[in-house]
Amino acid sequence: MINADKPQLWKNDIAMSVDMFNAWFLQFAPVTYQATRIKTTEDVKRALHHVNDFRELAPEILKEYPWILPTLRMSTAPPIARDRLIGLAKTSSALVQKMEMGALPARMDTTLVDQDLERICAIICKLLDLDLFPWLEDGRVPNNLERARASTIIADRLCGAVADPIVRNAQEHRQLSLIEKYLLERDYVRSIHPTHKTITEMEPGTFSFRMNVPAAREKRVNIPIDVVIQPKEPKSHKIPLLIEAKSAGDFTNTNKRRKEEATKINQLRATYGPDIQLVLFLCGYFDSGYLGYEAAEGLDWVWEHRIEDILQLGI
Repeated sequence: MINADKPQLWKNDIAMSVDMFNAWFLQFAPVTYQATRIKTTEDVKRALHHVNDFRELAPEILKEYPWILPTLRMSTAPPIARDRLIGLAKTSSALVQKMEMGALPARMDTTLVDQDLERICAIICKLLDLDLFPWLEDGRVPNNLERARASTIIADRLCGAVADPIVRNAQEHRQLSLIEKYLLERDYVRSIHPTHKTITEMEPGTFSFRMNVPAAREKRVNIPIDVVIQPKEPKSHKIPLLIEAKSAGDFTNTNKRRKEEATKINQLRATYGPDIQLVLFLCGYFDSGYLGYEAAEGLDWVWEHRIEDILQLGI
């Protein structure tokens, strides 16, 4: 074990990990958030164009542009969460979820779709935030400043609702880039492992990102793994090393999600035996409660602030 069997080091490592995450957040998170905000604002402007600045909102428009639904939800007072909209409009959750992804359900009865869209439009119109759209009460066309102001506010609401995923995705990308750089400097090659080959057939000295590793108990499932590395000198069982990149901006969420990795390793061990190794790559708020739980499940970890510990895994 690298770190799981050294609790005397945990307190200092936790402090260093928190400091590293906070330093990154203060430097990069605002930039990442701002870039997302700019793109979201442009999406909102397009959505407003399709509904003629909310002077025209009908089921036919939602049919043609289902992706505008999040903008509509954030245009009300108060803004409506997705599940709240489903309840208020008494509509199909499958329909709303599919629309949030930019499409309509392919198999849903068209009559039911029309009825649900009609109710969605009615709820949105009833709850519209008229402070955002003063031109509606005046019965006029908005000027560019009014339209830009409304778009920015709606975009802020949308980004606020997804702020944590925005930061989490940026941090995950940074972690994977760091691992890639570390491996490339050691002459490893990034490749895509053919899906028809088993993981034990992975070429020595190669690594892959976001790879589905098949596992099976009663039925086969694909377990997504962030990094899969086959050392230059594979172990006798030829099972590659699996790494999960984990970051967190607070202690609460990590303890809520700590069972995820335990579930993964148990599924993998049931298929590949005790030799398979899943290692966590940690940065951020991981306290001794989280670490103790993972250690008890036989999981080990490498801290991002001490990435060279990866070498102890036979890389």
